Amino acid sequence: MAERAAPLLAPSEEATHHENCPGCKQDQRNQFHRGIPYREFFYVWIVALCSALPISSLYPFLYFMIRDLDIAKREEDIGFYAGFVGSAFMLGRALTSILWGMVADRYGRKPVIVISLLAVIVFNTLFGLSTRYWMAIMTRTFLGFLSGLLGPIQAYASEVCRKEYQALGLSVVDTSWAMGLIFGPAIGGFLAQPAEKYPNIFSAECLFGRFPYFLPCLCISLFSVGALIACFWLPETLHMHGESKVEDEHINVLEALSNGSNLKGYRGETKQRRLFSDQSLLKNWFLMSSIVVYCIFGLQSTAYSEIFSLWSVSNKKYGGLSFSSQEVGMVLAISGISLLVYQLVLFRHIERHLGPINLTRAVAALLIPLLASYPFMTKLSGFILKLSVNCASSLRSIFSSTITVGLNILQNNAVSQHQRGAANGMAVTALSLFKAFAPAGAGILFSWAQNHQGVSILPGDYIVFFVLDMVGVVGLLLTFKPFLTQPGKKKTTVNT
Repeated sequence: MAERAAPLLAPSEEATHHENCPGCKQDQRNQFHRGIPYREFFYVWIVALCSALPISSLYPFLYFMIRDLDIAKREEDIGFYAGFVGSAFMLGRALTSILWGMVADRYGRKPVIVISLLAVIVFNTLFGLSTRYWMAIMTRTFLGFLSGLLGPIQAYASEVCRKEYQALGLSVVDTSWAMGLIFGPAIGGFLAQPAEKYPNIFSAECLFGRFPYFLPCLCISLFSVGALIACFWLPETLHMHGESKVEDEHINVLEALSNGSNLKGYRGETKQRRLFSDQSLLKNWFLMSSIVVYCIFGLQSTAYSEIFSLWSVSNKKYGGLSFSSQEVGMVLAISGISLLVYQLVLFRHIERHLGPINLTRAVAALLIPLLASYPFMTKLSGFILKLSVNCASSLRSIFSSTITVGLNILQNNAVSQHQRGAANGMAVTALSLFKAFAPAGAGILFSWAQNHQGVSILPGDYIVFFVLDMVGVVGLLLTFKPFLTQPGKKKTTVNT
């Protein structure tokens, strides 16, 4: 008899591999190929980018699209109708993310990824061809309904590599998502209304002249076609053993969340047995606590994105920076490049030494004084101002990404593989609801601050960043025990 320490939820590398199980085949590949799986991570990056681009690409031209659809009777009402189009995707995704996660747990990650990419190709293209307001709403809603990418791709990124590269895999997803939120507005801004912007190339009578918002949507859809083709080489990672099927109630959302799944892994002819978590997802404290913290920082990050764009272009007399749209785009591009370098070069080494909880806690604490410094930048000018804003924005992106990836690691480690898709689906659902609220709340707060520049305490935009910091303080406090914890390690007795 010998004692061997093994992770609570991770499958043993010594387990018998089932011949027809794709997850076992992937485990074998991970055993023999100990390096970073660059090809698989590249596929993950492409798929995650396809998930982010449709979300952000419409914002530069949404105002003009609503105007051209003639739904608003007054110019002041355009923002009201635009808000429903912007939130339709998040609402649709919130309603189905858990379902897609459960489908990924039963039938595999790859089928859900393929279906979601097909949805992007079809409904994002139709959105660009919308000639009625109801068509724009419906296409965005259906795109959200069928958008099962984010949860399964996070689970997939943690399973397609060895344990020591899990942080890197999840950081690839987050980096790709962040870059999509940068490239998306660039695609929408430069390619929308091409007949007006580039009359020497596009005539008013051509297809892109008659449908002025079709070109950016078509480019994203064509990119998704390329990602769909790449999925043919995407290996499945879900373990599918004939004697280890997920319980039938896993098909039903309410039953799955209330009853959980009694899941076991089998060693076959060998004498070792791996036991997976059999508790309800809602009763899994490790999972639920990480999702709560994940949503709080997601709310802060989304509100910051909304506020930064408004604050940086607003006039200095109202506490802004008086930046042009090109200057804002440059700041976001530099932040994206800085984030990419950090994720590829530094993150996994730092996470390996500190662990996901300690790292999340440290950067959450550093984020508080960083956000508090933003209102003071209005007193700067010239090169010093641009340098300060770029440094602050890059650090903010790095800190936010670190928190997101750290919490994703905790979520994926808190459940067995056959619950991982549903767990990520729950996280995406909750995050989508928070993200649907954040832009509206941030806009209302910013508008109020613009009209209260003369108050004695926290005037103008000082109150905006103070509120963002208070959200961060709540998130920081929740990273401490007993709220945020992670599964420990149990010793299992093995016959030798």
